[in-house]
Amino acid sequence: MPEKKTIERARRDKREGKAPSTQAGEFVREEIEHIREGQHGARSAAQAIAIGLSKARRAGVKLPPPEKGKASEETRRHAKRDVEKGEEPKARTSAKRSRATMAALQREPTAAASHQALARHARAAARERTPTERSQAAKKAARTKGPAERAQAAKKAARTRARNEGG
Repeated sequence: MPEKKTIERARRDKREGKAPSTQAGEFVREEIEHIREGQHGARSAAQAIAIGLSKARRAGVKLPPPEKGKASEETRRHAKRDVEKGEEPKARTSAKRSRATMAALQREPTAAASHQALARHARAAARERTPTERSQAAKKAARTKGPAERAQAAKKAARTRARNEGG
């Protein structure tokens, strides 16, 4: 069950006109925090992200399943089911299944949520995308930022440029 603050953040993102993937990002962030706190583990950064996306879909975020060829049939089927679960009224989760899932995740390592593992995953994901796709994503992100966020992003960009030009 996602925390109240996570659902609130996702709703705020929706109100601000941000993409469903951005709304779902709040659930992924929560999952990473859980792993770092030691509540449970994950086999890889990809699994941690997948758990967050599943929670987002079940919480009603309009995040479509991956397209054919982008992910395995099994993953697409699970995502489709999660979307359907998000549309219908909440049924009680089986306590036995919930306990079993938690027990399995607690046996997994917590290194999946390390900065290094997430950076490795981000770089691998970026390599899969074309320069045009990356550019369009950045432009859309800039459009949906407020003035304060834009200023913060500009400062960060300036710091990055200064660091890269110096070295």
